[in-house]
Parts: sequence; C-alpha cells; structure tokens
Amino acid sequence: MGNFEDLGVNKGLLKAVEEMGFTSPTPVQEKAIPYLLKGKKDLIALAQTGTGKTAAFGLPCIQHVDPKIKHVQTIILCPTRELCIQISKDLLKFAKHLDYVKIVAVYGGTSIENQIKSIKKGVQIIVGTPGRTKDLIRRKVLKLDIVNKVVLDEADEMLSMGFKEDLNYILDTTSENRQTMLFSATMSREVRSISKKFMKDAEEITVEKLNSGAKNVEHHVFNVNSRDKYDTLKRIADFNPDIYGIVFCRTRRETQDIANKFMNDGYNADAIHGELSQGQRDEVMSKFRNKSLQILIATDVAARGLDVDSLTHVINYSLPDDPEVYTHRSGRTGRAGKSGISIAISNSREGRKLKSIENKSEIKFIRQEVPSGKEICSKQLFKLIDKIKNVKVDEKQIEPFLQDIYSKLESLSREDLIKHFVSSEFNRFLEYYTKSRDIKSDNSSDRNSKDFERSSRRSKDFEILSVNVGRKQGVTPIELISLVNRITKSNEIEIGSIDIRQSYTIFEIDKSITKSLIKSSSKLDFNGTDLKVSVSKEKIEKKYKRERNEGKSKNNRDFKSQSRSRSRNRSENRGKRKYRD
Repeated sequence: MGNFEDLGVNKGLLKAVEEMGFTSPTPVQEKAIPYLLKGKKDLIALAQTGTGKTAAFGLPCIQHVDPKIKHVQTIILCPTRELCIQISKDLLKFAKHLDYVKIVAVYGGTSIENQIKSIKKGVQIIVGTPGRTKDLIRRKVLKLDIVNKVVLDEADEMLSMGFKEDLNYILDTTSENRQTMLFSATMSREVRSISKKFMKDAEEITVEKLNSGAKNVEHHVFNVNSRDKYDTLKRIADFNPDIYGIVFCRTRRETQDIANKFMNDGYNADAIHGELSQGQRDEVMSKFRNKSLQILIATDVAARGLDVDSLTHVINYSLPDDPEVYTHRSGRTGRAGKSGISIAISNSREGRKLKSIENKSEIKFIRQEVPSGKEICSKQLFKLIDKIKNVKVDEKQIEPFLQDIYSKLESLSREDLIKHFVSSEFNRFLEYYTKSRDIKSDNSSDRNSKDFERSSRRSKDFEILSVNVGRKQGVTPIELISLVNRITKSNEIEIGSIDIRQSYTIFEIDKSITKSLIKSSSKLDFNGTDLKVSVSKEKIEKKYKRERNEGKSKNNRDFKSQSRSRSRNRSENRGKRKYRD
C-alpha cells in the first residue's frame, strides 16, 4: 500500500490529509482515487461503512473543481441529514487549503432560505439529501446544467428509504456527459436497475465485505426470553461500566421507549431517531461525540453519518432482517486498531436469522450467559475501588479539612470505614440486584404448538392480498416487506405469511391498511413492472393443505420450495412485526 501522493492527490489536498492524520489510503481509496483522477468514466464502488468512502470520492471531486467557475460542478447525494452534514464537514477539512473551493450542504429540517443564500453566493460542490435537493431544483435555485460529477453515496439506503423517484428526477436534470459515481454497501436489484439506467460502461470495484475494523470485533449473542430483553440490556451496561456504545432498535417508537426507560433508570443515555428536530438531533450527536453520553439508542437510518472511532460496544436490541445491516452495525466498533464487541440480544426463534448473519458476514457468534447480580456487583465494586485508588490527591487543598475529618471518623475502625464508604457509593447496585432475579438463557425449542395457536389467533386480523410480481421478477420476502414499507411509507405494518409464486405473490397483511395499500401501490413499480395489488381469493393455508395431499403433482417441487420459504418467513415474522426506519 502506497500513500496519497502516489495516488495522484495534489499538494493542497495532501497537506490537509496529513493534518487529519491520514497516512495510508484504505483499499477503496487506493482503487477509486487514481481511477477518478485520471478518467471520466463512471464508477460503481461496493464498500461497507467505515472503509473511507468519503475521501475516495471527495478528494477527486475537490481536485477537479475549476476555480474559474463559480457554479455547481459536483453534486453528492446521500440518504440522511446526519450523513449529509458529516460528508460536507469532511470535504471542508479536505479543502481547507484551497480557498477557491466552496461547499454547501442542503438538507431538510432547517431553513431553506439560508441554504438558498449560500448557493447564490457561489458554490462548486453541493452535498444534499434527495428531497431538499429536488426542492431547490424545482425552485430554480439549484441549476445543474453544468454539473459534470454526480455521487450517489449509500445508494442502497436511499433506494430502500423510497427516494427512487427523487433520484430519477435529479439525475434527469443533469448533463448526460456527467461522470456518475455510485457508492453502496450492497448491489441490490434496485441499485443495479438505477446504475443501468443512468450509468455508462461503469467500472466496478469491490472491497472486503467487512470494514478493516471488523477483524478486531468479537460477536456475542445473549439468547433470552423476549420479556427479559430490557433487563438483559441493563445488565450488559452494568457489567461494562466503561461502555461507550450504540444500541440499535428496529423502530423510532422502540428507540424512544428504550431510551426513556434507560434514562429513568439513571443511565447516561439518549435517543436519536427521525422524529427529533434537527436541533435536537445535533445536540444529542454532539453530546455523544464528546462522550457526555455513554450510550446512544438509535435506529439504523438515524445513525448514518455518525463517525466515531472509539466505540467499545454495538448492541443489537432488535436483530435486523437483512444480514448486511448487521454488518453495517458491527462495523462501527473495532476501528482504528482498537478492539470492540458486537452484541445480539435474541430469542430462540431467531436461530435462522443468526445463522444467516454468520454465513453472510463470515463470523461466528459466541454464546454468552447474562451476567448474574453477584458478577455485576463485583465488577462495579472493583471499578469503584480502582477509581478511588487512582484518584489524584491534592494535599494542599484538603489539608485545612483533614483534622476535622479525622476527628469525625476516629470512632470507626479501618474495616468499618471501608464498609461505610462502599455502602454509601454502592447501595443502588446492591439493593437492585439483591431483589432482582437472575436471567437464564432461553434455550426452549418446544414452541411449535404455541406459535401455531398464536399465528391462528393473529390471522383473524389479517387479509390476504395478491401483488403481480413473484419469483420471475426477483421478489424475495425481504424485498416484499421493503416494498410494503415504501408503499405505506411506514415501517410498522404487520405482515403475516408470505407465499411467493412464479409470477405473483400472496401475503397476509393488517386489514386496517388494505384499502390505502391497494390505492397507493398503483403509483410504484418493481424492477420495471407496474404494481397491481388486489384482494386475493386464494387462501394460503388451504392451498398448502391441498398441494400437500397431491404429493406427486407436477408442482410438487415448486411447493416444497414455497413451503420451506413460508416456514422460514413465519419463523422470522411471528408476533407483531416492526421494521427499522
């Protein structure tokens, strides 16, 4: 591995890079920077969070800025406000010795008038979220007619969040002669589709599945009953008094609920999610970065753009449905040569999900027992003793008070003094863990009959719908769920069994949203097929029963495949299903 000068980076940028402490380029930087500096062809780069993607596209974009032109030459699109702010800050650091380069971030949740004023003063690089960028184009404030570079960062996330139409609109507005750079963690069908539509003869580079810190990460799993998840989280935090980490939840509501409980129980924590105002988000992020907060409770989307190198733990309070998301999460710890721990709090029904994560991420979960009250109290007690032992004593400051202190404590022996001191500092833990029961691992496997009864009761509130895309169009259970989320613009819709056929799919869904789902679906497409959702006349259970009896029918092989898929989906999706925002 060489250095940034060998890659062709100019002197002004090299000086800034050195001041930021970067010495050797990461794999994605080593592949992308010289390609983008020397040529004008499109680029697709597949790389995970934490691999240095911002510098990979940012340095070439800055170096190619024409100082004579005061209009937008490069536009960088990303999914969230936090990531938008983070990218623009990084670019400003890179360009600190190049006075002619002007960079502006545009995003929702803050005054558009201030952003308009900044653009009118002259800017060469825009970093924006799709919604606000589209708004500025429609207002004819942002003119992209001479834009020669477009960067789509976290393209998979932008598409999964429903920004496809916005991206189409923005890309249609720019010159056909532009250079398009697409950076993504995964190459989903939607990402592939947009690359085929808007990119020409693109070079494709791929770096390792996990970021460079992943080799320093241990993966632990605590398998407990669902009712014990929050208490398990508390015990993990108490057993690691120096914890500095992120707890990932599935939904905004769950994120806020867990944060409220945590803070009420006296923990140094706060939440970050989509319902907070920009000011609130910035305040929480600032506190977490400067370590005023020990624990951040977050959704995946809200945590985008949070770049912290010293996290000790990442905790999956809710396991993600997509193994790639787990990879994103775990990659936030174990950076900069430090070790880290990624924890999954799961139950016995999530065995398949854990196995899928292990296979795709090429990791191995280490099963852990939840710390007992005695173990936690010992850990906290010795942490306290070490803190007292290592405290710096300023004898000059305390000298005037020592005689009175000795006089007040002279009736206590050395042993009594220690007991009093420990009790005054430690009673909260002792009282709580003396009264609370220890949590046992949930290794129960005999759940089939109970799960079937629960599923039967739940299905009374469901309706069976049909959508005109199936295996032929590349539908998978995860993509169907994502499709429903996009149509309803919600991540909290209850979905039951999913049965994917050759050219269509039938699925159970909450009756209360059936009408709006059918109405809204007509506005979207899936891989080029216009969607049509309708109430299905087929009954999923009856169909399986009939095909099971036919046994040797020509569709038997088809049925077995569907049955395995359905069994897997039901296992992963029992109970109320909420998806991340």
